[in-house]
Amino acid sequence: GEPPKFMISGVPEHVDGRMIGITEKTGARLINRDRMWHYVEGIQNWSPIWPRHGIRILPGPSSMWFDATGTRLPAPLFPGSDTLGQLKYIMSTGYDYSWFILTQSIIKKEFALSGSEQNPDLTGKSWRMTLRRATNKGAPAPVEAFKSHGVDFIVRDRLDELVAAMNKLAGSDLLRLEHIKMQIEARDREIANPYVKDAQVMNIHNARRYIGDKLIRTASPHRILDPAHGPLIAVKLNILTRKTLGGFETDLDSRVFGEEGRVIPGLYAVGEAAGFGGGGMHGYRSLEGTFLGGCLFSGRNAGRAAAKAVG
Repeated sequence: GEPPKFMISGVPEHVDGRMIGITEKTGARLINRDRMWHYVEGIQNWSPIWPRHGIRILPGPSSMWFDATGTRLPAPLFPGSDTLGQLKYIMSTGYDYSWFILTQSIIKKEFALSGSEQNPDLTGKSWRMTLRRATNKGAPAPVEAFKSHGVDFIVRDRLDELVAAMNKLAGSDLLRLEHIKMQIEARDREIANPYVKDAQVMNIHNARRYIGDKLIRTASPHRILDPAHGPLIAVKLNILTRKTLGGFETDLDSRVFGEEGRVIPGLYAVGEAAGFGGGGMHGYRSLEGTFLGGCLFSGRNAGRAAAKAVG
């Protein structure tokens, strides 16, 4: 569909695809350029390194997710689930942003941020720092910094004040307090229900069956409007662009095809330039975590083929 009117970038400014365009002009065949990868939990970096610098929230399962009109996203579009399904739904609303509403108890345990510099405990492989997520009152330091300084974060003690601030940040009056309150209260009523019917609350309980998620990744189930777990937090989520899934069409030796299906002598494409291998091997609904394999596979084959070609 139509691209978002406002979009932030998950890659530095120099990662612009210019060399792909230059190589295409020499006759290399670029395919599947409509296959792209975006995130829907993008926030603007309060200390940017490049223009439109965006960071992705890696959310746990408990935040309530609302579209720009204040309607809760339908099951199974929970935080951390189907990114492309979420993107399709959000763009179908006619707006290019959405909202998380959560509590301090949720943010301190469930929010991580993309980028190695945002996760010193995980990148440093420190069990001590990682366990602090379960014991600290506050969220990890990088998350608290975004909560305090990020333009997309709103912190309030009362729901009416939170919704008013959300409308002000969005520059609209789309959000109605009564509508949002009704949905939150309906969810909160299910927290103590042993026969819970709220699909997201069921998902939270299931997540906590795994000891790793229970200890450091999923907050204890609680009512969003319980002051003991406050303050309330709203996060305006932007579309964050990340990569193309298309690329140069190659054979299994990573040699690039040109016009009429002929291989261009001496030209190889690997990794992201080749759509992670062959010009789109992941299709439209790729799974995150599988990209590296295509990079390694295509790079290895290119190296072996090039070595063979030069004797």
